[in-house]
Amino acid sequence: MSDSLRILFISDIVGSPGVQILQTLLPGLVQKVKPDFIIANGENAHQGRGINDQIVNTLFDLDVDVITGGNHSFDKHLVFPLMKKEPRLLRPHNYPHDNPGSGYGVYPVKNHSVKIGVVNLIGRTFLSPVHDPFDAADFVIGKIKEETPIIFVDMHAEATAEKMAMGWYLDGKVSAVIGTHTHIPTGDARILPCGTGYLTDAGMTGSFDSVLGLETATAIRRFRLGTPQRYQEAVGDPRICYVLLEIDIESGSCTSISSHILPEFESKKHG
Repeated sequence: MSDSLRILFISDIVGSPGVQILQTLLPGLVQKVKPDFIIANGENAHQGRGINDQIVNTLFDLDVDVITGGNHSFDKHLVFPLMKKEPRLLRPHNYPHDNPGSGYGVYPVKNHSVKIGVVNLIGRTFLSPVHDPFDAADFVIGKIKEETPIIFVDMHAEATAEKMAMGWYLDGKVSAVIGTHTHIPTGDARILPCGTGYLTDAGMTGSFDSVLGLETATAIRRFRLGTPQRYQEAVGDPRICYVLLEIDIESGSCTSISSHILPEFESKKHG
């Protein structure tokens, strides 16, 4: 058995372009990087807001092991019955507990004798007031540590400072803290001093001819007019943003982290 675990994290899936590009490219990506465990953030997968049963099943059919969520996890109420009974479909743990679903779980890893804990948290800065994500992290990590030292945290937050603070707070306590929500991939993938892999934001999986997945003309009207506009998902230039991590099985420390965009951008000369 290998002494390391390879995790593939797929960043925020936005609408049908995000789902379709995964159906097209994920099997080849899996064959290439050979992950032991796949996590995907799916809170925007249905029409840019929320998720539904069909998309959940599609992602599981693509060998995604766990789906994490965010501030749009509860936008589509028809998924609530599935959320209540499917432990692989997470929503942020620090929402009030009477909401459907769970914010963490411990899962077996195929072809390994180890387990992995996955935690979904949401920030409070510029988002709805919820329970303290730092207290929530302490609680769930204590529970998960009873079963495994390998813990992956999806920190879904608007403020980069809040995500960075969580990374430093959990350094040495978890294997990785990966930020989601803002849909723009950051270039700060690194291993913190005590062994936690960290990235402020993993980006998005969906149309890059867009404003965060939203059709550009609609997004521009929102800013110029200052009034609500009907959501219209963009469709052009779909790409997958993903993160690869290597985790030491015995210690749970991250030994390698890198972020990627598929297909890669081609360099072009101007002038």
